[in-house]
Amino acid sequence: MARTTRQLDGDDGEARAAGHLEQAGLRVLSRNWRCRAGELDIVARDADGSLVFVEVRRRASSAFGGAAASINPAKQLRLARAAEFYRQVTHSTHLPCRFDVVLIEAGRLEWIRDAFRPGG
Repeated sequence: MARTTRQLDGDDGEARAAGHLEQAGLRVLSRNWRCRAGELDIVARDADGSLVFVEVRRRASSAFGGAAASINPAKQLRLARAAEFYRQVTHSTHLPCRFDVVLIEAGRLEWIRDAFRPGG
């Protein structure tokens, strides 16, 4: 089945985000990791050993709140649940972790480290 333009744009944004993170010294472990709780766009390892779960959001413009507005508390909860599944499956529950966001809006990339903490 052919991928839609929207899916191809999403793939491009995630590839761009992964490249940016790698240039910054993170090691990408997985992309588009799926489980019954949801999907993790990028899972990476930081130089300090932390697992980094990265949500990538791409928007053509800031209309309707832009890319950041789409990461609401419900989305954060889904990401946290998927991250917990990842940590269980990979036996990495002992590692510190954080949730980052990469926003791509009107072609500009912004990386927000430690963007949110689940449940708070």
